Amino acid sequence: MIRYRKTAIIAGVLFITATVASLLSAPFIAPMNEPHYLVSVAANANQVTFGALLAFVAAAASASIAIALYPLLRKYQEGLALGAVGFRLIEGVFYMVEVMCLLVLVTVSQEFVKAGAANASSFQAVGVAVVAGFHGAGNVSLLAFCLGALMYYAIFYQTRLVPRWLSGWGLVGATLCLVADLFVMFGLIGPLSTPQVVLALPIAVQEMVLALWLIVRGFKSSAIASLSAKNEAQPPLTADSTLHAEAMR
Repeated sequence: MIRYRKTAIIAGVLFITATVASLLSAPFIAPMNEPHYLVSVAANANQVTFGALLAFVAAAASASIAIALYPLLRKYQEGLALGAVGFRLIEGVFYMVEVMCLLVLVTVSQEFVKAGAANASSFQAVGVAVVAGFHGAGNVSLLAFCLGALMYYAIFYQTRLVPRWLSGWGLVGATLCLVADLFVMFGLIGPLSTPQVVLALPIAVQEMVLALWLIVRGFKSSAIASLSAKNEAQPPLTADSTLHAEAMR
């Protein structure tokens, strides 16, 4: 029981770390969203680099959430638990691609300023490609996040490890966020537009509530107790029982 309490605290801290680092990185990388972004990024190179560092922290924490939860969740639904780990690792990988794009953009912008107007068009073309890569990686990262979240919220809802209103909120929020991301990918709404922010807000708030719940309350003891009782009720696997099972086939 103590081990699972530690798991809940670690997962809660990771939820908060990933969200806070991601939100804090946004104003630091804001120069890349300005019309003359190459000039703006070059003038604020250290700021954008620090934003990339925060994004790196968010990526590492995001990928670690499902890993921290896996030892417990696999005891209930191993397939869904493993899928959650896989998708959140994919999220982390594409998050890292975003970080790389930011660092590349810093270098391109500095070279753009040094080159002057004569070679501006070639650096602008590279800049467009890097920014497009950044947003494309962000869309894939968010897609993987939503799919991974749906998997572990499904386990939470089935097992009542956390209250059903909280896991149900997570299922709805992750679905809305998934819809928003697909809308962005197909060009129906703009990235970071008001519709996307509104659709993503429920899961953002829910994950902070879940994080605080895990840190303060942990997993429901009744759900953990039922798992322990189920494991104790299963007879241990011995050589004789294995041979008997093979003989019955």
